[in-house]
Amino acid sequence: MNKNLKIVLFGFLVWLIPFAVSFFIYPLKTPMYSLFESIMSVLIAVAAMIFSYFYFRDIKTNFAVEGIITGIVWFIIAIVIDLVMFLPASPMHMNFNDYMMTIGVKYLIIPVVTIGTGYVAAVMGRRYYE
Repeated sequence: MNKNLKIVLFGFLVWLIPFAVSFFIYPLKTPMYSLFESIMSVLIAVAAMIFSYFYFRDIKTNFAVEGIITGIVWFIIAIVIDLVMFLPASPMHMNFNDYMMTIGVKYLIIPVVTIGTGYVAAVMGRRYYE
């Protein structure tokens, strides 16, 4: 699969998996807000880690640069998709500041994971992913 297509597809999946799960755990949001937010953060981290693994196993060089680029692209994908869904008049409507403070900032987990993965791969070398 083309590397750029893989970045976009995996970025979409990193966003989609936590979003889909959020519908199932949404009943927790009001009575157990902290638990809901914690679960969402963990889901983002797990999705980012899984797809980082699948992305980096085909990368041969420039692991750290790949981690930075991938993290930024996945972060942008998640924010843009969310903004399309949360900013217009909809049942999930939020203003931009509320969105960034409650949801958007959690997506910083994504570049943390990809940059960390790229750095570890660079330090440990190719054998880390074989």
